[in-house]
Amino acid sequence: MKRYLCAVLALALFGASGAPAIPKTAPGKIFAAWLSAFDSGNRAEYKAFLEQYRSDSLPHLDDIMQFRQMSGGFDLKAVESSTPQKLVVLLEDRLNEQFARMTVVASASPLQAKDLEFAAVPRPAAFAPVRLSQSALLASLGTKLSEDASAGRFSGAVLVAENGSPVFERAYGLADREKGVPNTLDTRFRIGSMNKMFTATAVLQLAQAGKIDLQAPFGTYVTDYPNKDVASAVTIAELLTHTGGTGDIFGPEFDANRLQLRTLDDYEKLYGTRGLEFAPGSKWEYSNYGFILLGLVVERVSGENYYDYVREHVFIPAGMTATDSQPEDVAVPNRSTGYMRDERGQWTANTDTLPYRGTSAGGGYSTVGDLLKFADALLANKLLNARYTQLLTTGKVATGQGDARYAYGFDEHTINGVRCFGHGGGAPGMNGDLEICPSTHYIAVSLSNLDPPAAERINDWIANRLPLAPAASARYMSKPPLTWKTAPVI
Repeated sequence: MKRYLCAVLALALFGASGAPAIPKTAPGKIFAAWLSAFDSGNRAEYKAFLEQYRSDSLPHLDDIMQFRQMSGGFDLKAVESSTPQKLVVLLEDRLNEQFARMTVVASASPLQAKDLEFAAVPRPAAFAPVRLSQSALLASLGTKLSEDASAGRFSGAVLVAENGSPVFERAYGLADREKGVPNTLDTRFRIGSMNKMFTATAVLQLAQAGKIDLQAPFGTYVTDYPNKDVASAVTIAELLTHTGGTGDIFGPEFDANRLQLRTLDDYEKLYGTRGLEFAPGSKWEYSNYGFILLGLVVERVSGENYYDYVREHVFIPAGMTATDSQPEDVAVPNRSTGYMRDERGQWTANTDTLPYRGTSAGGGYSTVGDLLKFADALLANKLLNARYTQLLTTGKVATGQGDARYAYGFDEHTINGVRCFGHGGGAPGMNGDLEICPSTHYIAVSLSNLDPPAAERINDWIANRLPLAPAASARYMSKPPLTWKTAPVI
């Protein structure tokens, strides 16, 4: 997930050339040493920095070097404040265009880092990328993808559409490295949590039909749920917005039962007796288990198997012929192998990390073309009427990531001043992202069979530069506007 939005920051202490000048203070000297060591990507050099200035972070060296690989290093963009003891700077990473604020607190004698704080922040409006014409965007995108694929940062497929028609469709890298099978536009990529959009659509279809009350406790529909207190306390709407306190599915229990968890009922049996992590509605916290419960609701209300329901009521009406969630032991044509980095930084197949089957929380597979069909079907009100489509995709609760708000299985956010909605998905060896930006009349889909943020960084790059379209089809004009997260110790 992952959108970092516009905010105005004070910029100060720039050098004569226009580039930020690092203050010659104790924290400034330590920051300069940190930036040089980190940007070098040299493990020995960074270890030497920690030994000299921040020895208590040495146990985190492996995590820091992985973070360096993911970010590509940082460029100093601004010095926000400086005193003899404290320095606050604004940085931008080189691969993801993600901004971060770093605070350095230091002593002069001896020269030591008392505190190094690092946090991702929204992209300041002063550093917003320039929006491009369509021809310039597509030419630059092709160059970027070729460079990223050559550097091993991207393997997958990318599609950009204007008014529902593709204007860019290309695939890169290998779907199967052992057999040398290339990725194509027909390659089916695992999409992780992007499945949540399908589950939420299914729930709202049943709500639109009068079969589900979004404000009712989920126990109204899953009447045999083991923990009766949980079932009576958490509403359908809270499950849809990750505010129910129902927790996650990943951890030791999942690892021990990964291949035995074959149905949604299996997940309920494993996790159904546990309590809530916080009072429902009191805060936002991403919950894969909450969407498992929504899948159970779909089954109990519709009387159909979850997989059959979404196939018949979401995929087929949208014209999605290459999207499903067959078990991993079923031979699926054109399904790519996912590749993740191992401890040595080498690519290895993610086979031993995969669940038996995707669920209502995520884990199915799709193509870039099918996800465009899904987005088009939503915008054309083929899956829901206009009222419920807007309800589905309009943000309800702040996620704490810029101005992003979580809707019902969709993330709503502003990118370079433009409202977009969609959802990402990622796990070892898989990453995907869908961006629907109605006011620009563009849709972007990126899918990858590499670790996050391989696809998300591409969609972020695209969405930041999309043209502000001067015209649109009647289909777009007829509707009102639908109104790296953490870093290691450094």
